[in-house]
Formats: sequence, C-alpha cells, structure tokens
Amino acid sequence: MEEVPLEARRGPAPEPETGVATETVITIDSPDAMRELGRRIAGLLRPGDLVLLTGELGAGKTTLTRGLGEGLGVRGAVTSPTFVIARVHPSLGEGPPLVHVDAYRLGGGLDEMEDLDLDVSLPESVVVVEWGDGKVEELSDDRLHVVIARAVGHEEVLDDVRQVSLRGVGARWGAGAGLEALAGVLSE
Repeated sequence: MEEVPLEARRGPAPEPETGVATETVITIDSPDAMRELGRRIAGLLRPGDLVLLTGELGAGKTTLTRGLGEGLGVRGAVTSPTFVIARVHPSLGEGPPLVHVDAYRLGGGLDEMEDLDLDVSLPESVVVVEWGDGKVEELSDDRLHVVIARAVGHEEVLDDVRQVSLRGVGARWGAGAGLEALAGVLSE
C-alpha cells in the first residue's frame, strides 16, 4: 500500500478538570489521505469507542469512515447512511463491528435516537456518528471528536485540503492510548 503523507501537530496539554486529551490537528490534502487517516485511527479503536464526526456537507466525514471500516476490517461498502440513519458493518475477523450513524436529519438529542439502540450496540462495537455533536455525547464519558474543516486560504488552489482536529474526551483518550499514539504513528 502506498504511504500517504499526513502532517500532524500536537496541541495544548490535557485539561484536568474536563478530562480532555491532547488535541491533534492534521492537514489532509486528498480523499485518499482522508481514507488513510481513517485507517490509522481505526488502529486505535476498540469495542465501546464512540466517535463523533463534525464538518460541513462534503467535508469528508463519510470518506474518513470508509477508512475506519477498511482499518477495522468490516464487511460491506461504507456509504453515507443519510436515508437509513444507521448501518451496521459486521467484522470480517476478530475485530468489532462498525455502527455508522448519520444524525443529520434528527433534530432531537439522545431521546430521538433511542430507537437506534446505540446504547446496546456501543459496548461491543465502534459507533461512528456523523452530525452527532449535541445529540449523543450522553452515550459515553469517553469519546473521540473529529472536526473536519476546509483549510482557510486554500479554496482557489487546493479544494481538497482539510484541517482535521482530533480531540479525545475522557480517561480512555487521555491516558496515552489515544491521540498520543496517533501523533506517534503520523510522525513516522
């Protein structure tokens, strides 16, 4: 597999009162690099992990999730679940299944999403929720927030350039097993 370069920098130290881990910001310059980032993040994920994806339409949330699915070794093509709300991709091996949710059309919080049984799926799965900010945080004290934004000042020349901010919340991501390890992988 061809190595796709990714640039990473580490942000400020954890904030003890909130349990927020170090933030990592990565510059992505193509859809292939976004998928590669997803594959690398997948190497850090384990059953019970909740990942929230935020970004405008077309930012690359589903492309990142495709990479997560490839890295987790799940069955089925990872596509946007906008119209079905949630899709489950079983593992082809020993890893956890991927539950991919699109909360874009859901206006309420966790109560409106209760029918999806995410709380039941979470312990044995990796749950990825697009547009989940303000809707599903109650599912877990430990979660990974991924914010994808177009790089400011690059619109005319580099339309595919994105700034991806990864911020872990909770003890699971603040203890060196999360973003610290990702920053190490990206610098290799």
